[in-house]
This record gives sequence, structure tokens and C-alpha cells, in this order.
Amino acid sequence: MSAGKWLLPFLCHAAAALVACPSHAHVLHSARVSARAPVVAVEDGKPAPSRGGVRLLEWIPSQQLLVTSARFAWNTLWKVMLSELAPQSDDGDYVRPAPQMGTGATWPAELPVVSGRYHLYLGNACPWCHRVAASARLRQQLLAKTGPPQPTQFLSFTRLVSDPQRASRGGWVFDSDDPDPLCDAADLKGVYDRCTPGGYSGRCTAPLLVDLETSTIISQESADIIRMLGQVSLNPSGRAVDLYPTALRADIDATCKWVYTQVNNGVYGCGFATTQSAYERAERGVHEGLSRCDELLSSQRFLCGAQITEADVWLLPTAVRFDGIYASFFRCGRRQIRSDYPNIARWMKELLQLTGSDLFDLDAARRSYYTDLFPLNPGGIVPSGPSAADLGFPVGDGPVEDATAFSWRSV
Repeated sequence: MSAGKWLLPFLCHAAAALVACPSHAHVLHSARVSARAPVVAVEDGKPAPSRGGVRLLEWIPSQQLLVTSARFAWNTLWKVMLSELAPQSDDGDYVRPAPQMGTGATWPAELPVVSGRYHLYLGNACPWCHRVAASARLRQQLLAKTGPPQPTQFLSFTRLVSDPQRASRGGWVFDSDDPDPLCDAADLKGVYDRCTPGGYSGRCTAPLLVDLETSTIISQESADIIRMLGQVSLNPSGRAVDLYPTALRADIDATCKWVYTQVNNGVYGCGFATTQSAYERAERGVHEGLSRCDELLSSQRFLCGAQITEADVWLLPTAVRFDGIYASFFRCGRRQIRSDYPNIARWMKELLQLTGSDLFDLDAARRSYYTDLFPLNPGGIVPSGPSAADLGFPVGDGPVEDATAFSWRSV
């Protein structure tokens, strides 16, 4: 192996250690003095062998050269990998790519409202998938896989697995216990290819809403899917949950806009920022947004009043991931929901009861973030918590029914 093949990774590793603590000079000095001494650790009172590295300081005379080179190499590789993962502005701000396919926020008039024809592809870790699933669950259009069929169930769904090593493009694949119903694809790219004459060349994202009968993509944009699903219903009672009531539409649209900008996308702006100023802007916006939500919820049950609306559905996925994932992983935990935003905490637990605890697995989502987004966590170590139990999330599979939590419309 040539020196270049191992030196650059080593320098990157050294940079991480050196930058972490400004007092590492004494460590380097000790390493130089005792470079040939055996390196031992203590386990249960007994010495245990450990590796001492390649001892670069024996043949690199300048600590300054080592630190400067390692820091430059690490930072350069990190920025390259992060720009591939998350597009950046010239100022280092994360810029989310726009959706590429969809029919807008209106249910296509040519598609009949029938059960068993329309299918959602959803990933547990993805907050955009979560909000689609939550909206469909609140409207009784998406029920648990283990339950008996219900007359209101408009959609079926597949739970995707996050595994960028197995995926041919993107990060979503299928497991044998929840296979693809359209074409038995190995990953989501296969579904996109099946639905696209000549093959698909864009981003393979979820959520994805597909017409199984015609192998057609209806939409890959979560906001549009949420809105269009509010226009269809199989409820035999003659009424349906309305998450976008006419009288509140202006307020809902305005609330969704700032919740998305400051909170939903803001946490990603913190995690994917490549400059200090970009990070600080995003982090400040996150807590301004959360404070605004907490203030609203101090005097009313939900964000836009006494009933659940789309605005609550937009906030929920970020809120349930915040303390358990985003606060540490995206470096935005200066304040946390469980300790600093009591009204959001109360609201969040009620939304989890109304949507059902089976809709989201926090521990699995944490593993996905910490292992799949490896430019932010190259060591792949996953924190032990906080878990759903630590955060006091409600348990029990099914959603709690409470008609007073909703606005209703005639169908």
C-alpha cells in the first residue's frame, strides 16, 4: 500500500483528535518521549493491550505541520462529502432540493376513489414520510398493517428500510418481510424505474405515492400528498376529518410556512451547515420557531386553535425527533422540548396518542441518522438514548379516538 493511501485517512483521524482538545500538545509530547514504550490500558484492574497508532511523531518533526495538514485534509474531505449529501449555498447554508415529480396539491380527477389501488412508500427515519403517514392516519386512510381491513382504508403502504450500501441510488431498500407490491423491486430505484418509461435518472426519494394499477407516480412531494389526501374519503359515515378547514386556511398556510422554514428545515440547516455563520443562523431560527410554537400552545390545544390542522402534522415529525436525535446529532440542543418547551411536550404526547405509537420508531430512526449520514458521524457510534420510554412517549399500538380533536367535513 502506498503512503498516500493510508496517510490521508490517518491525517483526517488525527485532526479529529487534535481539534477536539486544544491541550493535546502535552499528549503529543508524551507520545514523542514514550513512542517506543508499550501502550497499555486497564481493564478490571489488569493491564490490557491497546494499539498506539503508527507513531507519526517519530518521523514528522513538526507538530504544527501535522496538525495543519490533518485539519486541512479532514475539513476538505468533510466538505466534499457533505456537499454531495446536502447541497450548499455559497455562504455554507443547506439548500434543500425541490421535488421533481408530482401532480400538485389536487387529487387527479381521472383517478377513481377506490380502496386497494394506491400505495405509499414510507421510511421510518424520514420526517417527510412521517407527516404523510400521520395525516393519513388521522383521516383513517392508513391503518396498521396487522389490523383487519376497514372500509375507510384508502391506502396501503410499505415500510422502506434505510440502507445506502444496498440501494443502487438513494438510500431506500426493501426487506423480505415487507416486499415491494408493484414489481418486487430490490430498492426504491426499481419502483421509480418501473413507473418511468425508459428508466428514471432523478433523485429516488420518499414519500412516494403510486397508482399500482397503472404503475404511475402520483407524487413524491409530502406537502402535496397531505393536501390531496384531504380531498378523498371512503368514510361510510358521510363525514371525514378536515385538516384544512376553509375558515382557517390562511392561518394554516402561514403557520406551515414558518414551521417549515424555522423548525422542519431549520434542524437540517444546523446539521448540514458548512460555515459557523450558517450554523448559527439556522440554530437561532430553530429555537425562535420552537419558542413561537410553545407560546401558541400555551393558550390553545393545537397550533391553529381547538382542532388539529395540517400545521400540527407538519410540526409533529420534527418534535418527536428533536430531543432523541436532532438535539445532539444536528447540534441544536441548546434547549430541548422535554425541559424547555412544556407546551410542545404536552401537545406532542397528545398527537402521538391520536396518530398511534406504531407509526414511528425513535430508536430505529436514531440508528439510521447516526449510521447512514456518515459524513456527520464517521465513527458510526450510535448514542444509547434518549429512548421513547426515556422521553415518556405513549405506548400502545393503535390511535386513540377523540372526535373533539378534529374539524369535520361532509363527503
